Amino acid sequence: MAMPVRRTLLALHRATCSRLKNAEASLDVWHPVPLFLPVRTKKRYFIPPAVGVKGKRDVNMESKAKAAGIVFRQEYFERPINIACTAGIFDPYVPPEGDARLSTLSKEGLKQRTEQLRQSAASQLAIRKIKEYDSQFVTKEFAEKAQEIFIEAHNYLTQFNREKLHSLVTERCYPEMTRGNRYKTISWRFIESLEPPKVVHARCPDMVSKGNLYGQVTVRMHSKQTLAVFDRFGRLMLGSEEQPKDVLEYLVIERHLVNPYGRWRLHGKIVPSWAPAKDPIIKTVMIPGPKLEPGQEFEALNYSVPRPKPVQWNK
Repeated sequence: MAMPVRRTLLALHRATCSRLKNAEASLDVWHPVPLFLPVRTKKRYFIPPAVGVKGKRDVNMESKAKAAGIVFRQEYFERPINIACTAGIFDPYVPPEGDARLSTLSKEGLKQRTEQLRQSAASQLAIRKIKEYDSQFVTKEFAEKAQEIFIEAHNYLTQFNREKLHSLVTERCYPEMTRGNRYKTISWRFIESLEPPKVVHARCPDMVSKGNLYGQVTVRMHSKQTLAVFDRFGRLMLGSEEQPKDVLEYLVIERHLVNPYGRWRLHGKIVPSWAPAKDPIIKTVMIPGPKLEPGQEFEALNYSVPRPKPVQWNK
């Protein structure tokens, strides 16, 4: 009985195989032979991190690369150099003591006059070099132009216009003018010029490389101005809006001479050692008080300001 069953199964198997071969031949099915055989490559010890795992864990990639035999390129943290302006004032002008107070007819005034004539020799050489790069440079006209730059820069400072202020002030002078003015209101006004501005000093230094010239011109300006600084609560901290003051200033205007698109900008001020001390700033703070009802005044209340309790930090 087992033999007839086995024969029938073999016959069925052969019939199905023949049918499959005939179907593949009719459909023109072709099984390509694989061209590449899988071969085991060199084992990698350094595996790059997966996407999205970069900020999840702190892995020392340099040590992993060294273990894998990969040499990392050394990184140099260099400080950027700004070549649009210099970092300071070269050979600053020394204002004579008692300027705008002593007359040239007095004994001390004549001494100061002779010292200015001695210092003017180096300034004349610098002015000649500046005229080689700036053909329109004239000392008399430049003094008036420097005064206009000074007035425009301070007007934009009161308006907090950063774009316009950057075009009139160098990168060295900008942080000095804007430092500490975030929560303050500045009211500045130029009234009149007591004496015509004049060029008193000029230097033409080079920086980084020979031939990279910068022009620095010191302008003496004696004018009448008003200045008032208010804090964030609207209280007066310095100066007055109504009372003008006579101000004697020595402005340093700078330009990158090699750059054909360079402009004359305010670079700084020279404060003489004999200048009087500035007025102290009145700092105000907000003291917490009681909540007032409508129609109630604070003066009517007998309110005492709470003082903090003394605390002993260390014995």
